Amino acid sequence: MPEGRPPKREEVARILDYLPYGRTPDTRSYQKQPIVQAVGEANFVLMEMTPKEGVVPAASTRVYIGSGSRDVIDHVNRRIDYPELSNNAKLELSYQIPSIVLDNEARFIRYFNEAGPITTRMHALELLPGIGKKLMWAVLKERKKGPFKSFADLMERVKGLHNPEKLIAKRVEDELMDERIKYRVFTTVARMR
Repeated sequence: MPEGRPPKREEVARILDYLPYGRTPDTRSYQKQPIVQAVGEANFVLMEMTPKEGVVPAASTRVYIGSGSRDVIDHVNRRIDYPELSNNAKLELSYQIPSIVLDNEARFIRYFNEAGPITTRMHALELLPGIGKKLMWAVLKERKKGPFKSFADLMERVKGLHNPEKLIAKRVEDELMDERIKYRVFTTVARMR
């Protein structure tokens, strides 16, 4: 995401976990309300939400959280960090990130088509786990011939590059887990402390 531009608001999220009794470390036993932990599809924002009364959303359910009428979610409570996710939410996240990447293939293939150098010694493609100098140069050479149309096209044209969606998903997960990561490609900066 380019510097200085405000992040796009999340409109759709994927449910990671439903906690019928709220947060575990919450000591207010008299007022425990159900909460939902979810990840946004646009910027992979992790968030805590309150479901509508009587609604029990299942993991992996896509829910609309933009302005206007909502069927499942009453309101978004707050943005959360990776360590605040429940164990079930962390497990589900590892399935939902690749699913979001595959469902938005055009958006993520654009990264391979448009990524440029970060410094004189490092290219943005090298931020993806498993891409070193050799694969980076192979991608750059092939994209000069024309943009990649899909992940399948990318894998066919760049020998040695397998499952680019998994490379992107791993990078997203790394960015969510490490709040001090130097370069953010697919996520927004965590909230200030």
